Amino acid sequence: MKTIAVAAVLLLMASVGQAQSLTASQAKAHEGETSTVCGVVASERTATSSRGEPTFINLDAAYPNQVFTILVWGDDRKNVEELPHVGSHVCAKGLITDYHGVPEIVVRNSGQLSK
Repeated sequence: MKTIAVAAVLLLMASVGQAQSLTASQAKAHEGETSTVCGVVASERTATSSRGEPTFINLDAAYPNQVFTILVWGDDRKNVEELPHVGSHVCAKGLITDYHGVPEIVVRNSGQLSK
């Protein structure tokens, strides 16, 4: 009986330690936390004439009604490799911050993105 109780406690501790992914709409409630946010790419745009050449990947709704944004700076593009395309499902892992009322994660390398 004691073995079963120990196994149950270990299983509970392991499940608590695993972070669950959030939907794009849930991300706003988790600003300031490091988490994984998943959704469908609704729009993508690289602002080539802007300082830093940022690429904005908007999940679940296109700009200007985006729910969540993945931001990739121009200098980080080589580390990120292939960007997700419109219509694809993607997850981004990192610190969730707020930019003008929209939650976002800045992605600096390919390890932060998954399908």
